[in-house]
Amino acid sequence: MADTETDTNQSASGPGKHDQSVVDRLVFAALKEQTRARRWRVGFMLFFVIYVSVITVVLLAGQDTDDRATGEKHTAVVKLNGVIASGEAAGAENIISGLKAAFEHDDTAGVVIEINSPGGSPVQAAYIFDEIMRLKQKYDSVPVHAVVADIAASGGYFVAAAADNIYVNQSSLVGSIGVRMDAFGFVEMMKKIGVERRLLVAGENKGLFDPFLPEQSDQKAHLQSMLNEVHNHFISAVKQGRGDRLVVNEDTFSGLIWSGEKALGLGLVDAYGTTRSVARELEAERVIDFTPETGLLEDLANLLGTSIGRGISQQLLGNFSLN
Repeated sequence: MADTETDTNQSASGPGKHDQSVVDRLVFAALKEQTRARRWRVGFMLFFVIYVSVITVVLLAGQDTDDRATGEKHTAVVKLNGVIASGEAAGAENIISGLKAAFEHDDTAGVVIEINSPGGSPVQAAYIFDEIMRLKQKYDSVPVHAVVADIAASGGYFVAAAADNIYVNQSSLVGSIGVRMDAFGFVEMMKKIGVERRLLVAGENKGLFDPFLPEQSDQKAHLQSMLNEVHNHFISAVKQGRGDRLVVNEDTFSGLIWSGEKALGLGLVDAYGTTRSVARELEAERVIDFTPETGLLEDLANLLGTSIGRGISQQLLGNFSLN
């Protein structure tokens, strides 16, 4: 009887466990399927949002283009905001693209460059300056004016100097006609913490101004000479753009910065004004923005590329700029 009861209990428990295992597998499979379905839904929704956003941007861009073709004279505006650097919104490629579109439009009565920049790359600023001078010559019936908001310093003023007239607020900051290069020296700190710098180079000056090695007078003299050359390029551009209006004294090209009120007396700017007041003078009060807009993906790519490039260049030569 005992054996019979044991067999009966085993036969009763065995199928129960098997059934439970089957149920567990079915539940797990159902959960996996639900998770997979949720992922597909999220992915589809994300794709749909991106798709709709792209279509909206394209349609709005087309609408802007249509709005420009009215036959009515307008004042074209290109905004230069922030640091002037390659890959940035205030970089030469972006600003020049806007300027070309502004000058080439049949209904443009005048071009205004709205500047709010502390400066940046001397090369990028020079590119923009040269293009403004070229466009002025090609479209000699279209005046170009610079309107300064908070600041047009260093590279920002470099660009402004190419305009026919520069308008400011009395509290705007203007000038800083100079060049700077920033670096640090960690030699004494290295000694204190007991770290030895080991550097191998092919070319005796390849480790130029290495922050972990003592400063060398001949390398410093070379860099100072290079800064002086770039400074002279800046001075020549300002003189070319401002002409006889500029009051030159010992401080003009020293790197000092002035208020709009003081800059007016020094011939660095021409008058107080805004984009709207300039548009009224041009008798073209309809203002159209020709500043190119960058997309989100392009901004992220530029941010990554610019950050890497800046890190490398600053390691090699410090922060060399018109700031």
